[in-house]
Amino acid sequence: MADLEALAKAFTGLGIDEKSLIENLGKSHPEHRALFRKRTPHFFIEDERSFERWNDHCVRLLKHEFVRFKNALVLWAMHPWERDARLVKEALKKGPQSYGVIVEIACTRSSEELLGARKAYHSLFDQSIEEDVATHIHGSERKLLVALVSAYRYEGPKVKEDAAKSEAKILANAIKNGLKKNPH
Repeated sequence: MADLEALAKAFTGLGIDEKSLIENLGKSHPEHRALFRKRTPHFFIEDERSFERWNDHCVRLLKHEFVRFKNALVLWAMHPWERDARLVKEALKKGPQSYGVIVEIACTRSSEELLGARKAYHSLFDQSIEEDVATHIHGSERKLLVALVSAYRYEGPKVKEDAAKSEAKILANAIKNGLKKNPH
């Protein structure tokens, strides 16, 4: 009985609790599955012949969740450089709403990791990230994103405090001015 409640809980809320789902599926019995169908009426519809069938909307939602799980698993298993290269390529295909992925990768990876992603991108797609960014992105974002993916930052212990503050101020002003020109 507790396993049925855990199984129902695995399907509720945002996403699916995969660990709980797999544990419970492995130890379920036919009578438990019938009881599960009765206790989760939002997943099942009884038709005019008293046949319990899946609610088609719920099936679509579950398929979507499992695709997301599969994608997450594939990305997790990939070499980080290949993962980043593929994510940049996908962001370029999706367009402006996904450019944040490029910014995140360029800004959160070390110089060596970003260089590795650039090598992987070249190996996978026979082009450089910089060329693809310059080709696919237009407008004011192009210059910034090409610079971000091309950068090889200093990551040593010596930081010029004045230069860092000056650059931060310039960036903050550019963002403020950009928002004034192009409010969202």
